[in-house]
Order: sequence, then C-alpha cells, then structure tokens
Amino acid sequence: MKVLALELSTAVGSIGFYEEGGGRDLKVFPADRKDSGLFYENLQAMPEIFGKPDVIVVGLGPGSYAGVRIAIATAIGLKAAWGARLLGLPSICALEREEYVALGDARRNSFFFAHVVQGHCAEGPTLATAEALREKLREWQHLPAVAPEPLPQFENIRVEHPSALRLAELALAVKSGDEETLAPIYLREPYITTPRK
Repeated sequence: MKVLALELSTAVGSIGFYEEGGGRDLKVFPADRKDSGLFYENLQAMPEIFGKPDVIVVGLGPGSYAGVRIAIATAIGLKAAWGARLLGLPSICALEREEYVALGDARRNSFFFAHVVQGHCAEGPTLATAEALREKLREWQHLPAVAPEPLPQFENIRVEHPSALRLAELALAVKSGDEETLAPIYLREPYITTPRK
C-alpha cells in the first residue's frame, strides 16, 4: 500500500510518502502564508517518484486554520484525480515519540494540550488557561512537553513539528476513512462578528 501524507498545521510543513515494503520520502519546508507555493512544488515531485497513492492522509491540527484547510482541499482534489482513499488524523499525534504532552497557543489568552500515547490522543486536545496548563504540566512532568512554537510562559517546552511521514505510518493502521472526516480540529466555536444594521 502507498500512502501520501500532507501536514500543514504548523509553520513547518511536510509531505511524506510511505510504501509498505518499499520506499519512503519526506519533504520539509516553511509553511507560512508567503511560502505556500513550496507545498505544491514539493507535492508535485512525490507521485513522479513513487506513483499514485492508495491512501491520502491529512493532518487535521489543531493548528493553522489556513494550512489545514489547504491540505484538506488538496487531498479532496487529488482523490478526484487518483481515486485514493482519504483519511484525516490529528497532527499532534504525528511526532516521533511514544508518549508526550502536546501543547500550543490557541490565541485569546488560552492554550491547548493533549496527552499522546503511541500515536493516539489519550486525553484532549482540550483548551486551558495558562494556569490550568501549568498544573497539567506539573501532573505530567515525567513526560516530554512539546509545542510547534516557543511558549515562554512555560518551562522546559521542546519545539517540535508534526511529521508527514509519521502521519503516513499511523494511517497504515486505520482501516477506513473518507472525505467526510476531513475537517480541521476546532477547539472552540468560530469567533464571528455580525455587521451593525
């Protein structure tokens, strides 16, 4: 089975290709808005080298709303062209570690955290205030705490980014999935302002 993985939930994006019993490749690149062209440049090279995938897996966050939506839209388009099965998995599960606490800035004076064990969320992702998260980190002080960006409010946080290749490996263990499940992981209701009359 061939798996193509798209991960754009953080400022460092990646595309991975994993073939059971065969080759694997990982492309890593800046994934902020001004560098979005790098995603498509790297994506174009993958099928030329490995052929069409059987499964396309997308990292669903939590993280960059724009990045995750770009990856989802691209995956849906590629499914139409190639007929591959689609699958979405939490980006925070795609670190090269067995067990850890994933956290990040959720804006508006809040943070998210999750306890990840062997590629699955054992708890979360959940929103928390800075103080509540400090308490959680004390509870889990025996585990590494990782975030996709520096968080100076907290001690001993390691900056790491999800890997598309790890997403591809996790996808091999999932038996079914389709584009219906491809929705970003939202931690709160969207903040919408209504126009004045």
